[in-house]
Amino acid sequence: MCQRRAIFKPMTDEERQSLKHRCGGSWKLVLRFLLAGEACCRREKSQAIAGPGHSIAVTSSGAVYSFGSNSSGQLGHGNTEEDWRPQQIRSLQGIRIIQAAAGAGRTMLISDAGRVYAFGKDSFGEAEYGVQGTKLVTTPQPVESLKDIFVVQAAIGNFFTAVLSREGRVYTFSWGKDSKLGHKTEPNDVEPQPLLGALENIPVVQIAAGYCYLLCLACQPSGMSVYSVGCGLGGKLGHGSRTDEKYPRLIEQFQLLNLQPMVVAAGAWHAAVVGRDGRVCTWGWGRYGCLGHGNEDCESVPKVVEALSNVKAVHVATGDYTTFVVSDDGDVYSFGCGESASLGHNTAGEGQGNRHANVLSPELVMSLKQVNERVVQISLTNSIYWNAHTFALTESGKLYAFGAGDKGQLGIELANNQTERGNPERVDIDLN
Repeated sequence: MCQRRAIFKPMTDEERQSLKHRCGGSWKLVLRFLLAGEACCRREKSQAIAGPGHSIAVTSSGAVYSFGSNSSGQLGHGNTEEDWRPQQIRSLQGIRIIQAAAGAGRTMLISDAGRVYAFGKDSFGEAEYGVQGTKLVTTPQPVESLKDIFVVQAAIGNFFTAVLSREGRVYTFSWGKDSKLGHKTEPNDVEPQPLLGALENIPVVQIAAGYCYLLCLACQPSGMSVYSVGCGLGGKLGHGSRTDEKYPRLIEQFQLLNLQPMVVAAGAWHAAVVGRDGRVCTWGWGRYGCLGHGNEDCESVPKVVEALSNVKAVHVATGDYTTFVVSDDGDVYSFGCGESASLGHNTAGEGQGNRHANVLSPELVMSLKQVNERVVQISLTNSIYWNAHTFALTESGKLYAFGAGDKGQLGIELANNQTERGNPERVDIDLN
């Protein structure tokens, strides 16, 4: 059964035995590790990424389309011209992409052979709005420092980048040290550094990066767990305090809640997890109601979103003070900051009305219900410097977009005086 999984197939016998040892000594545990990674990342399935001002869409066959802001060459088309029309990145022909990540002015793509391609700002650390890297890269280039690591996922946080290897090891770039934890110390820090501490001998299946902190979903013989590391501001590390953590630390609250984490999401200032039983937990900075507890309080340990107690969640996405939850029947709920119409609650038609209102408790996104398709993935902008937009991907591979479109990031042509779309509109790409 392991041999049917795509990332296991190309492994040598020696690599397979090493993974077996790392997972706890049995093929059953290896299989669980492989399946857990596939489930939480849409690895090798179609996906859409709502980056800061630009967007990336990956088809199920591994072709990549990009559109939106392009001031740093982050669309990968060999130029720096903004374009709302989704265009395929031609230079990648013959390379199957299985995962993508987008940051401010930067894009990273991962192939089925474990290679990482980067373009846009030539830096792993800078995310400040308007800051340029040392040089611009306008077509996908292999990241040479990662050539000996088979990468399956990348996460771009503010100020740093992290990657996850096939055997579940985490590496960081521009992570910084001591008081600079999670912040870049060297703009030209282009060598991957292994994440030291508790996770050195525990396989990780998913990473999620926010504002100067990192979450890791780990797979142990005893079950799934979440570790956090970095800046603790707002309680977003989930340990009951606001102190920074130099090394990954286990979030113990999930054991107390008897919740097996299956998917983890790191917003700029808050985080969320979906449990195997479909419960959703949120924690961190509660501004605008982004935690969904009916208030704007901060929570320094994971807390179950009681308003979703009748919903079995399968997917969660977080942005800058916004949260989306997808249920097992394809319904979508959102809450938090209503700016730039990215929550999808367009109750007042296309007029301004109150579609920018903040939402303190989960609300069903009725505009997506009208699409009459099961939603399987939501992606939303996770940056404090950009107006947010949101993608909803359906089971049949249709992509819908709403929110800010001032840079062409929706993949939809807007009228001259329009800067956003309140209602989901179909993007002209078939991701299946």
